[in-house]
Amino acid sequence: MEDIPCEPFERSGCSEPAHGGESEGSGNHLVQLSEASTRIGTTLDVLHTAQELADFTVPFLADYVAVDLAETIPLGEEPKLKLGTNKDDETVFHRAAAASIHEDIPESIWQKEEPVFVPPDSPFTRAYFSRKSYLEPELDVPAWETHDPGRAAKMRENGMHSMMMVPIHARGVVLGIAIFLRTDNPSPFDVSDLMLAENIISRAALSLDNARRYARERAVALALQRSLLPSTLAGGSAVELASRYLPADTESGVGGDWFDVIPLSGARVALVVGDVVGHGIQAAATMGRLRTAVQSLADMDLPPDELLTHLDHLILRLVAADDTAGNTAQSAAGATCLYVVYDPVTRHCAMARAGHLPPAVVDPDGHVSYPDLPAGPPLGLGSIHTVPYVAIDMTLREGSLIALYTDGLVESRDEDIDVGMDRLAAVLGRPDHSLGQLCAGAVGMLSARRQPDDVALLLAATRVISSSRTSSWDLPALDPSLVGEARARTRRQLAKWSLSELEVAAEVVVSELVTNAIVHGSGPVRLRLIRDQVLICEVSDNSGSLPRQRQANATDENGRGLFLVTHLCSRWGSRWTPDGKIIWAELDLPPNHR
Repeated sequence: MEDIPCEPFERSGCSEPAHGGESEGSGNHLVQLSEASTRIGTTLDVLHTAQELADFTVPFLADYVAVDLAETIPLGEEPKLKLGTNKDDETVFHRAAAASIHEDIPESIWQKEEPVFVPPDSPFTRAYFSRKSYLEPELDVPAWETHDPGRAAKMRENGMHSMMMVPIHARGVVLGIAIFLRTDNPSPFDVSDLMLAENIISRAALSLDNARRYARERAVALALQRSLLPSTLAGGSAVELASRYLPADTESGVGGDWFDVIPLSGARVALVVGDVVGHGIQAAATMGRLRTAVQSLADMDLPPDELLTHLDHLILRLVAADDTAGNTAQSAAGATCLYVVYDPVTRHCAMARAGHLPPAVVDPDGHVSYPDLPAGPPLGLGSIHTVPYVAIDMTLREGSLIALYTDGLVESRDEDIDVGMDRLAAVLGRPDHSLGQLCAGAVGMLSARRQPDDVALLLAATRVISSSRTSSWDLPALDPSLVGEARARTRRQLAKWSLSELEVAAEVVVSELVTNAIVHGSGPVRLRLIRDQVLICEVSDNSGSLPRQRQANATDENGRGLFLVTHLCSRWGSRWTPDGKIIWAELDLPPNHR
């Protein structure tokens, strides 16, 4: 710093009075400082707060004011400015705000939000890095021309004759610098003006730093939430998908809205949407825990009502563990969830909800309805002691639309929620629109009003797997001889689908699954094949006992059936049905048939 020439006047921030006595205008200064506290920092937006500072000080203190911040401050990060080591190393600021008594602010070289380049030997640089205010009552324009000719030209052009610069720092962090200039006002700045400017800046600095910290936390929470939401949506043969997620624009930060699409066995798909109480990083983290729990429970192929019951019990345990650990910052209690399962083979749709809004169902003709789906209590409140979750079933026409959404899309403080749901129905009831257009129209409902909460929207247009891609047979008698018939029917069906390459593997899998049903099951056995993105083999019976793979010993005569299935298939599993269970297995199709 020694190579930077001394300035006409400099001193350290507000660490000491600018002079010993009180100025004649000290009473007015107190009024102005009180007003500054109410007019600066009304929001948690960095640029808006900087502009409030500039607007407040023009014209009563200066004719032109500029607020330049370190480039990373509007992003919520710590400043990373470094002093240049030679005359060509310019320091780069960010023009956050400017105000002038003249229209169009002719005094400014740079426009708002543009980078501001400052030579290393400039008084701007010295004031920033030294944290010392700078006062030049009578501008020496020729001296400025030697190290900053661009600014010197503006000084001459606009008649600038007096200048102050005050570093903006709070909580040990230097955020930027405020520049005050006089053009039309003939009086030069004096020490009392500098003291007033420093006091105003000290108050504004805290508001700017609060806004910076909020921007950082919001960015982290938003990044966390987006990383926890699905990056891609795959509806397979069941549904065509489109989605939108919009974070809240309130000062509370992003919320815990989320959605997911989970592939299930039998070419089915689960559609999920949920909402976590609260905002910020903790809400995003809680949302991630819920989404992971739902994915794990969905892998068990539970019906919607049973899945929500298990999820409710899980959240109760998490809440109890958080209470024991004293972690009360954010609880999963009170979260809502809607879980929908759609089967493209039967067009059967089952759904249940935990305190969430019902889905909108649109038929191919554009008629919109909200199913009469029992709400159920929010999660984590102990549903076993209140109202159980109830699922409903419905059959959808091909090309129907299922819309899952969070309350931020339809809820407003100024209107009843039914008004918002009617508005959404009017947007969705347009069968000639694509899913993308419907999403845009639904989100467009928010443009005319403030968005106080997150918005998650998931649209699913149903598809149907045609009967030509499925085949099923009833095997009424529990007779081991039926295993050969099941293999033969499988072989003939694969030949019709031109999948003879899978005959050996498929026959072994069908043989093991049918044998398992005959030996360990009860009632009639049903075999179903589905040609989807994989070959799906399903065997159902009336027994509620699920198979379990075990490690057979070398001398065991049984226990190797599911071991073979595991090695031949990409995946296998089982699920309960109202009449018993289904054991299923998936075989990858040959590359030329995918």
